[in-house]
Amino acid sequence: MVATTTLAKIHIAKKQLAMDDDAYRAMLQSVGGVSSSKDLTALGAAKVLRHLEKCGFKPLAHVGRRPTPTADRKPLVGKIEALLAEAKRPWAYADSMASRMFKVDKLDWCTPDQLWRIAAALQKDANRHGR
Repeated sequence: MVATTTLAKIHIAKKQLAMDDDAYRAMLQSVGGVSSSKDLTALGAAKVLRHLEKCGFKPLAHVGRRPTPTADRKPLVGKIEALLAEAKRPWAYADSMASRMFKVDKLDWCTPDQLWRIAAALQKDANRHGR
């Protein structure tokens, strides 16, 4: 199974390179051997990311310190990371959301339920802005 953050990077690259769905699926088939990114193996995902970088994808540098989540919070933090990267926002943005929404100073200190709510708010913002 491929990590959520890896799949998010692939989708961010697709958007950054302005690939239409047909071109994206053709690339997945030729490079990764699958028609959907959810079917990629870890090796296939790595090949797809290398190919996208050769095509001009430039992964965004993370601004700020990434939280170190426990196992139960890792998928939520990965989703938040992907949404922040897509919106070109720093980790401090998520910290300020935690502060505003829950009166918690750092994303590190949020409960899984609070992380889920932050991810949902970021997803609503992405939908609103067409990301």
